[in-house]
Amino acid sequence: MKQRGPGGDRPQSRRPGAGEGDRRRTDPGSAKLKIDKAGANDQALDSIIAADKRTALKLAPVSHETEARLDRYITLLREWQAKTNLVAPSTLPQLWTRHIADSLQLVDLAPSATRWADLGSGGGFPGVVLACAMAGTPGASVHLVERIAKKAAFLREAVRITTSPGVVHLAEIGDNVDRITGPVDCVTARALAPLHQLIGFAEPLLRQGAKALFPKGQDVEAELTEAAKYWNIQPQLHRSRTGDGWIVELTSVERRA
Repeated sequence: MKQRGPGGDRPQSRRPGAGEGDRRRTDPGSAKLKIDKAGANDQALDSIIAADKRTALKLAPVSHETEARLDRYITLLREWQAKTNLVAPSTLPQLWTRHIADSLQLVDLAPSATRWADLGSGGGFPGVVLACAMAGTPGASVHLVERIAKKAAFLREAVRITTSPGVVHLAEIGDNVDRITGPVDCVTARALAPLHQLIGFAEPLLRQGAKALFPKGQDVEAELTEAAKYWNIQPQLHRSRTGDGWIVELTSVERRA
């Protein structure tokens, strides 16, 4: 009769040979390579953004103080972008031209405006950028209306670190009038809604004397045609300096019967 060893006829586990256990562990060299590649990618993006900044500041020059505020803002945005989607990832290399300069050009279209309202501020375009540009201007204020709590938290931090005159309202866009105190010179919104809806949001502020500046894309004519079904408007169009889009300027609106 055959004798059974410990554990009966079950096959005995075999100790791994030399080097076999190491193959199951993460290769330190591979991990370092990934880190090095990530660092190289970050450095490459830094270089691209720096070049884009130079282009943007030629399109929309600012003071050294405003530039420093915008630098702090962009650094914060890139930190938060890793955990909260503030801008489309594909636009990160063009942060300065696609977002900063695109926002700054509104200042030249309303040079006397110091009190702004930005509806649906999101990642802070154009609201935080306008607040950076308005810093140091007596009586300046920029109301940033945002309905998503995470983005509102980011906006508050952006206003804090840039020491800008921004006031963040965590609210549905339609509730903005109840939350904004005092007169508003100019109301804006970027990538928020079709034009006819934007006019509906902004109409109470326009009735109080505000001007509206709404950045729009190449399909602006279609949006104007649709808006005319609901509103009597006399829009003035300004070509964007930063792309193929347009900025719709409105000074008065009237709902169609």
